Amino acid sequence: MASSSSLTGHICITVLVLLFGGSKANPAALSHSQLDVNRKKPLQTFRPYNIAHRGSNGELPEETAAAYLRAIEEGADFIETDILASKDGHLICFHDVTLDATTDVANRTKFAHRKRTYEVQGAKVTGWFVVDFTLKELKSLRGKQRFSFRDQRYNGKYQIITFEEYILIALYADRIVGIYPEIKNPVFINQHVKWSNGKKFEDKFVETLLRYGYKGAYMSEDWLRQPLFIQSFAPTSLIYVSNMTNSPKVFLIDDTNTPTQDTNQSYYEITSNAYLAFIRNYVIGIGPWKDTIVPTKDNYLEQPTDLVARAHALNLQVHPYTFRNENSYLHFNFHQDPYAEYEYWLNEIGVDGLFTDFTGSLHKYQEWTRPYPKKQKKAEALLHEIATMLKNNGY
Repeated sequence: MASSSSLTGHICITVLVLLFGGSKANPAALSHSQLDVNRKKPLQTFRPYNIAHRGSNGELPEETAAAYLRAIEEGADFIETDILASKDGHLICFHDVTLDATTDVANRTKFAHRKRTYEVQGAKVTGWFVVDFTLKELKSLRGKQRFSFRDQRYNGKYQIITFEEYILIALYADRIVGIYPEIKNPVFINQHVKWSNGKKFEDKFVETLLRYGYKGAYMSEDWLRQPLFIQSFAPTSLIYVSNMTNSPKVFLIDDTNTPTQDTNQSYYEITSNAYLAFIRNYVIGIGPWKDTIVPTKDNYLEQPTDLVARAHALNLQVHPYTFRNENSYLHFNFHQDPYAEYEYWLNEIGVDGLFTDFTGSLHKYQEWTRPYPKKQKKAEALLHEIATMLKNNGY
């Protein structure tokens, strides 16, 4: 858990970012000394990616500046977020289309009349919807932990941040940190939020990325300077934005009983060889729910499917979600040990990245088992030196 002094540091950094301009910042005016990637430690690309799912949200309220700053401090390669839009068209970092689960909106009497019922992905949902609030109103709310069994001390301390503020957090990090934003619920957003000149949600999403310099194919010089994966559960959105940017994209795959929100295709159709061969023209990877890769029964793992092997045969990366430390999320095979789960997925299943709520745990595991090459060489040299010393002393 972050200490109070550490969180104070987080807040100070965030204040500097927001004072710089936040959602109104001019990318061209960003400090060259702080953003010069040539002076920063590069993104590691020799081992699977540590993807901070909604920031370090196992410790702090999800998708807040503090959660992202904590994840960077803990060693995340990428900070992941979900992008939605406010009533007045601002892009924000928020997971649910309703505000109920992770903000204090229910306690704000002035917003009591805003409760609505809308259809979302074929189901009737009731709550306070992001699309019914302006950015100013959203900024007045405060975040809270989604799960009652996680630390509640930071409830009410942090506000919702914009897409641009999230980008600035990554750009101002003291090393190169990638971003991993999701085009979230695009069908719903495009139904309820309208922009001028016929622009769509996806247009505004990509325009923001381009404005801040995110561009380039996977592993290109531009990409390594500002790493980015664009993700979505909606294949039509990924295809649409492919005409606007060559930045790498990842097709998210839901549970086996959940069809795609935009094309109503089944899990089995979108994971077929034919469909994977089709979608690889637009994406460089897939992001499946982990229990669809390795099914479970009575909380025990069953035989893994061949999805990872088939994806890799098509040169598609696999970034499964979501890894959580709590016992209630760990299958019995792992004996309440999250490191055993990482060991299984990275070494036996062989995935290329992990979405985790606990960035620090994954980082520690990878540093223990597959440290940076320089650290590895130093460790080997030290062991050799110790062995030589023992031999010379007759041991």
